[in-house]
Amino acid sequence: MPLKRSTANWEPEVPSNILLKSFTRPSYYLGILIVSWGIIMTLTGVVQNFGGLLAVRILLGTFEAGFFPGAVYLCSLWYMPRDLATRISLFYCASALSGAFSGLLAAGIAKMDGVGGYEGWRWIFLLEGLLTVILGVLCFFFLIDSPNLSRKWLDNDEIRYLELQHFIKEGGKFKEEQKRTSWRDIRAVMLNWRMYLLAYILLCQSACSYGTKFTLPTITKGMGFEGTNAQLMTVPPYVAGAISAVFFSTLSDRFYWRMPFVVAPLLLIVTGYSIIMGLKGQLQAHIGPGFFAIILTCMGIYPTHPATTSWTMNNLAPSNRRAIGSAFNICVGNIGGIIGSYMYLDREGPTYPTGFGLSLAFGGSALVAALILEISFVYANKLNGMMSESEIRDAYSDEQLLEMGDKSPLFRYTL
Repeated sequence: MPLKRSTANWEPEVPSNILLKSFTRPSYYLGILIVSWGIIMTLTGVVQNFGGLLAVRILLGTFEAGFFPGAVYLCSLWYMPRDLATRISLFYCASALSGAFSGLLAAGIAKMDGVGGYEGWRWIFLLEGLLTVILGVLCFFFLIDSPNLSRKWLDNDEIRYLELQHFIKEGGKFKEEQKRTSWRDIRAVMLNWRMYLLAYILLCQSACSYGTKFTLPTITKGMGFEGTNAQLMTVPPYVAGAISAVFFSTLSDRFYWRMPFVVAPLLLIVTGYSIIMGLKGQLQAHIGPGFFAIILTCMGIYPTHPATTSWTMNNLAPSNRRAIGSAFNICVGNIGGIIGSYMYLDREGPTYPTGFGLSLAFGGSALVAALILEISFVYANKLNGMMSESEIRDAYSDEQLLEMGDKSPLFRYTL
C-alpha cells in the first residue's frame, strides 16, 4: 500500500490531549477513539478505489493519533515522576512486540484469500479492525480513570495517598485546577525551546523505528533467509528491543536520572548502524555481525521513546502543560515516521547507503541534543538554587508560583 501510517496522524495529537483534559472520565474519550479507529480499520477492508482508501486512511490516522499521547498523560496522573519511565516502557514495548509478530499474523490471515469473496489483505483489516472495536468497548468498562473515580477497587486510604501524590506533583493545589487548557499554557509549551530538542529526539527515534519496520524483512532476506524463515528472523530484534526498553527504563526510575538512559540507547543505535554500514551490503557473507548489529539497533531504538517521553513529562508543570507537551513531542516525533518510511530506497538495496546513513546521523544528532538538554537543565537548576525558598516566597505569591509552573524558581528539572 502506498499510504504510510505516519502521513495521516502527525497533526491531531495536541488538540486531542487538550480535549482529553475536558473529560471527567478519560476512559470514555480513549474508548471513543479506539472504537472509531477500529470501525474505520474494518471499513478499510471493503474499500473499492483509491479515493475510498485515502479517505479511510486519513480518518484512521485522525482517531488513532490521540491514543498514545492520551495514554501517556493518563499514566502521569497515577504515578510519581520517578516511577513514570518504567510504566511508559511497559506500555510502549507493545509496539516492539507488535513488530515481532504482526508480520506472521498478517501472513497467516492473508491465507484466507478468497474466503467470502474477499482478498487476503482485506481480511487483515476486517479481523484486526473488529478486534480493535471489541477492545475499545472494553475500555468504557475496565480502563481506569482518576483515583477519585476508582472507588470500586481502591479504599479511601489508597485514594487519599494517590491524591496527595497528585498534590505534590502539582506543587500544591493552591487553587482549583482549571479543566480547560488556557492559551497561556499552550504558549508556555510552544515557547519552551527545550521541548523542541526533546521532540527532535523522538523524531530521530521514530525515523529509525519506522525505517527498521519497513526494511527488516528485506534485510533478513539479504542475509539469505527466505519465506517464513525471513519473517521469523525479524522476531529476535523486536523482542530484544522490548526487553531493552523495560531494562533501561527500570534503571532510569531506580536512579531517577533520565539523560544516561537516553544517551546509552542512542549510542547503541549509532554503534549498530555503524557496523551495518561497515559491512557494505555483504550481509549474507557476514550474517553473524549483521544480525548482531540489527539487534543492537533495536535495543537502542525502543528504550529511547519511553525515556524521552518521561523526561518530557517530568520537566513540565502543571498537568495542563504536561498534556500539551507530551502530545506536542509525540506529534513532532511522528514526522520522523514519515521520513523513516521513505529513506530506504529500493534501488539502493541491499546496501541502503541513504537509509542507513540517515539512521546513523539521526542517532548521532539525537545524542548531541540529549547532552545539550542535560547541560541546560543543570544550569537552570543552578540558577534556581541561587535564591532560598523564603526569598522566593517573599517575592512571589503561591498563586503566581503555581501559574509559573516549570518556570517557577522552586521548580527543579529532572536531569
